[in-house]
Amino acid sequence: MPLNWKAGGLLLGLVFFLAVLLVKPIGVSTQFVILNGILGDAVNPDMVTQVEDGYTSSNAYLAKSGGKYAKNVANPLNYSFVFVVAMAVGGFLSVMARGGLDAAERSMPALWRANFGDSRIKRNMAAFLGGFIVLYGARLAGGCTSGHMMSGMMQTSMSGYLFALGAFGAAVPVSLILFKREV
Repeated sequence: MPLNWKAGGLLLGLVFFLAVLLVKPIGVSTQFVILNGILGDAVNPDMVTQVEDGYTSSNAYLAKSGGKYAKNVANPLNYSFVFVVAMAVGGFLSVMARGGLDAAERSMPALWRANFGDSRIKRNMAAFLGGFIVLYGARLAGGCTSGHMMSGMMQTSMSGYLFALGAFGAAVPVSLILFKREV
């Protein structure tokens, strides 16, 4: 049973409000860097080292912020990393609760099918490529989509409003170009 978009929006707003109130604003893209650091440190155990006043890394990105990122690589069970893992697990559980991967495939939007066909591979590649481009752009701007747009706008941050303006300013024309056929 699909969730009404109004109820979903209110629930999402409540979750973001509680996250900011109880812990900190939501932002997740740095945790993908932390995951890469964990994998890199498994291959090269000298990449992250504990020093007298905390942690450092031979990787310049992980060493910045006073070694905060290097510390998160060494001790990944923190709020942000667990939050990212929980998002993936929650997405999987949602698909399974709705009938599994086959049901998800059958529920492919008619608008997508009309414009691009039934190929699951094509749809997955398009979703991956779109997500990669958005994540790359957001990281280039020094944050992530949830950090800039959702948490940023909630905190009335100018960068949040500018990111949202850019995201929708690009998404609307691209959608009009890609989805020419109507259902």
